[in-house]
Amino acid sequence: MDASALAGNAAWLVFLNVLLQQLGLPVPAVPTLIAAGGLVAGLAGFSGLLAAAVLASVLADALWFLAGRGFGYKVLGALCRLSMNPASCVNRTEARFIRWGLWSLVVAKFIPGFSTVAPPIAGALRMPFTAFLAAAAAGAALWAGLALLVGAVLRDHVAAMLAFAARHGLEALLALGALVLGWLGWKLLQKRGFRLKARIPQLDVEALFAALRSDEPLLLLDLRGEGLRSETGEIPGARIASYDSLPAAVADWPRDALVVTLCACPEDAGAVLAAREITSLGYRQVRPLRGGFEAWQAHAAGGGL
Repeated sequence: MDASALAGNAAWLVFLNVLLQQLGLPVPAVPTLIAAGGLVAGLAGFSGLLAAAVLASVLADALWFLAGRGFGYKVLGALCRLSMNPASCVNRTEARFIRWGLWSLVVAKFIPGFSTVAPPIAGALRMPFTAFLAAAAAGAALWAGLALLVGAVLRDHVAAMLAFAARHGLEALLALGALVLGWLGWKLLQKRGFRLKARIPQLDVEALFAALRSDEPLLLLDLRGEGLRSETGEIPGARIASYDSLPAAVADWPRDALVVTLCACPEDAGAVLAAREITSLGYRQVRPLRGGFEAWQAHAAGGGL
């Protein structure tokens, strides 16, 4: 397909690519936006691409918003399990959302791991739908508009790359495939890096409940966000903590006494990261709870307490 044919279909390509990315598929849309911005000419062409990108982004965000409103934090857990970055978990994302409010939706597209998770959090926290749509559209316009503008500025380079691709189709396809594989490999390395960090001693839920029944000093840090706590209830005896204030949360606790971190994240990601940070402060017995809140809830329901 030559450059003129691509330019004629650029809006549809942008719409499909942005829609798939915002639905959660690992298909980066920024390269497509930059290329499309370099293909079209004039304000009308640029506006059409921007409208296609914003429409696709808002459509996907609205679907995730409604899923979050209907199914709550189950949707977030599923999204985090699909994510190649386990550290971008429910708790940390909700804390960021609550701290920034509507502005979090405006900047979400620029934060890896946050763009897809922010809309269902907005739904789960019962944000007004019209306010959500306005913020999501503003964020999409800023994100897509900047990428399209970069393409317009680099128009000559985009044309040269497309001309090279037309002359060397197989080589260009192989180069594109190598870039995609490289990006996926980098993401998988990130995930593997987290799993290596997660190889620290953890506490089983049975051992936690046994310690709670004993006289052993134990500090249980509940790292779940406010929305999840209101939806699922408080944990008796736990101290509520946030990722931004871990030193303050343990400041009055003996450094040789047991600290247990609990989250509601896939792979216990938030609890592991919190345990590592608290350990770096000089605490010698810090253990993430294996299975997190789900394990605690199941054991408590079975008469653990």
